[in-house]
Amino acid sequence: MSDTPQDGRAAPWRRLPLIVVLLGALVGAIALRDQLSFAALAENREALIAFRDANYAGTVLGFIAVYVLIVAFSLPGATVATLAGGFLFGVFPGVLFNVAAATMGAVLIFSAARLGWGERLSARLDASEGRIRRLREGLRANELSVLFLIRLVPAVPFFVANLLPALVGVGLGRFAFTTFFGIMPGALVYTWVGAGLGGVFARGETPDLGIIFEPQILAPLLALAALAALPMVVRLFRRKEV
Repeated sequence: MSDTPQDGRAAPWRRLPLIVVLLGALVGAIALRDQLSFAALAENREALIAFRDANYAGTVLGFIAVYVLIVAFSLPGATVATLAGGFLFGVFPGVLFNVAAATMGAVLIFSAARLGWGERLSARLDASEGRIRRLREGLRANELSVLFLIRLVPAVPFFVANLLPALVGVGLGRFAFTTFFGIMPGALVYTWVGAGLGGVFARGETPDLGIIFEPQILAPLLALAALAALPMVVRLFRRKEV
């Protein structure tokens, strides 16, 4: 039995997950605006450490669950959650917990968007002609490179990088793969900053989150982005030669 009515519109239930995500994002932005902050982390740091020391496995599971919800509903506080991962669990395995949770949250919002509108929009792009069709074919030919680029370049918002692939028909496997490995360099930087929060708290200071734009950090990220773009450049020159 088809989920798509004869007039071509998607069945209403298919849009429900994305509607829930959008409503959750709206409510969360209002209700949690001041709750998931660096000040809240500093205020509750001793309680968090005590709970971690008493129940490490429970802390890991709870942390990952909260981080997944933050990403899936695009709630404020993703950066603070990444810092908390480093603060509670160290650079390693903190970075693995951060990357795994962020990837799972991204997969949830990607799946909701794809179920609601992505499959229908992708089918329309495939059936289109002219410039739009060429753009779609170009994206497919360079899909991995483009997906890695939007993860590696800090200028692309995480929320946007989760939605756009779903709306142009990117496969779930490739999306999850490029998300996990593409966000790892940036997550490593912020997890590293989080691992040093003990001294920051002791001095009553705020961590420098602009560190990712420092030359010694940004240059390697841009180098990775250039490496991800290399296959696209090679294909472009080959087409010109042909």
